[in-house]
Amino acid sequence: GFRIYELDRCEFNSSDLKDIEFIRSEYFNKVELARFSSSLGKFVGYTEDGLKHSNYWNKDNSLLAGLRALNETYCKQHVDNA
Repeated sequence: GFRIYELDRCEFNSSDLKDIEFIRSEYFNKVELARFSSSLGKFVGYTEDGLKHSNYWNKDNSLLAGLRALNETYCKQHVDNA
C-alpha cells in the first residue's frame, strides 16, 4: 500500500535559543516530497509533486504563520526536556 505522513522535529544547532529550527517534512512512501523550515519561513519541494504542494501551501499565509509559531510554542517550550 501507499503511505503518506509528516514528521515534525526541532533542530538544535547551538545552545542559543535563536538557533532552534522547527522542521515539518512531508513524505510519501519514504520519499521526502516537501519540507517547511522555520528558518526559511516557507515550504521547499524536493520532487515534482512536492514542488506543486509547496507552491500551494506557500500561498496560505495562515498556514505559514501557524507553522512559524511552532518554533516558539513547540521547540523553545521543550528545550529543557532535550
